[in-house]
Amino acid sequence: MPATEPPPRDISAEVRRKVGASFGIDPARYDRTRPPYPQALIDRIVAGSPGPDVLNVGCGTGIEARQFRTAGCAVLGVEPDARMADFARHDGLVVEVARFEEWDRRNRDFDAVVAGTAWHWVDPVAGAAAAARALRPGGRIALFWHVFELPAAVTETFAAIHRRLLPGSAFRMPASGRALDGYEGIFINSANGIRDSGGFGAVERWRFDWERYYTRDEWLDQMPTQGSLTQAPPEVVEQVLDGVGATIDDMGGGFTMPYSTVAVTAVRAAR
Repeated sequence: MPATEPPPRDISAEVRRKVGASFGIDPARYDRTRPPYPQALIDRIVAGSPGPDVLNVGCGTGIEARQFRTAGCAVLGVEPDARMADFARHDGLVVEVARFEEWDRRNRDFDAVVAGTAWHWVDPVAGAAAAARALRPGGRIALFWHVFELPAAVTETFAAIHRRLLPGSAFRMPASGRALDGYEGIFINSANGIRDSGGFGAVERWRFDWERYYTRDEWLDQMPTQGSLTQAPPEVVEQVLDGVGATIDDMGGGFTMPYSTVAVTAVRAAR
């Protein structure tokens, strides 16, 4: 999500369900446009877990699940959107359709519970408690997000059109500000949920910085997969893409995006 679009923090369970289940409108687009996670993050989680059994919460189309599978893990996905789950299964992943807070663990245990850019759609306290129940002692919870900093001109264009056409959106669209600042509440809420569950040791935060170049068409292809637009009327999406596309054209047709991938993580205490 862009600097102007931190996920909403104080949202009702109804909104959390509705928006969290909206990303399957076009799973193929989501899968091809959303970037994978830094290999250093995957390797650190695997090395810091007692075994290879990974539970991937909100696995979506399977982006991070495939990365953990390549790293030698046995991955089970839990995904609330049946369309996303079906897409992930086409690549051989095992996925169960459920919201994590309501998922039936059936006495299965795991060495890691991970969630990539998904935990803000999970109740942070109920989710952490469910993760603690699913983890073996010494198992790791790792919740991580891509945070990226759009060029100021793109941010301002997106924010202005979004506020004008979708004034009642749950997504706050400030015209400026550091992307990491917008996500700080998400990181804090997630860490507090882990602590409040009573099942984990000290909470750590890891950060991995990297960058990627986007052409105009590549960025416009990703934008409709973002939470601020997945439920927007098609004519609104079209106006947003037209405006942002014109801004990128004025910049020369592309830009380099700085990313920070941030993980909130802790180890399961002995039961």
